[in-house]
Amino acid sequence: MDSTLRRHERQVAESEAFDILRKGEYGILSMCSSSNEGYGVPLNFVLVGNDIYFHCAPEGSKLRFLKENKKASFCVVGKTVLLPSKFGTIYESTIASGTATEVDGEEKQEALIQITTKYSADYIEEGKDYIKRYFDRVKVIKLSIESLTGKARKQ
Repeated sequence: MDSTLRRHERQVAESEAFDILRKGEYGILSMCSSSNEGYGVPLNFVLVGNDIYFHCAPEGSKLRFLKENKKASFCVVGKTVLLPSKFGTIYESTIASGTATEVDGEEKQEALIQITTKYSADYIEEGKDYIKRYFDRVKVIKLSIESLTGKARKQ
């Protein structure tokens, strides 16, 4: 994938791009089937190292698309401020691209705990019980980041 930015002056350092990704509340996972059918879906996620983890039901469109084509991109939009009089927006965003694979065992367990910690920090023990009850009824996917681009308009 060519990740060259047209507005290269808005490119942010890799560390800032990871920070935008880390702080994001949700992102859009975009996929393409082997027959070039596109599909994008918003989802909760957690960044652990250079990997993005998310959970899903044991069947559905996401898994079908990723089975046909493991390459995907993930976009997070951070803070935004509309500038109506300037016909613009102050924004920050990150796009990560990579290969998606299902994880299991300890890696799956840890990913679910990390997701719980991110979204339900005050309920970790209850979250661990919840994970235990539903562990076999959920899939966890890891998107291994191969390319990361961050962009921002700051004024």
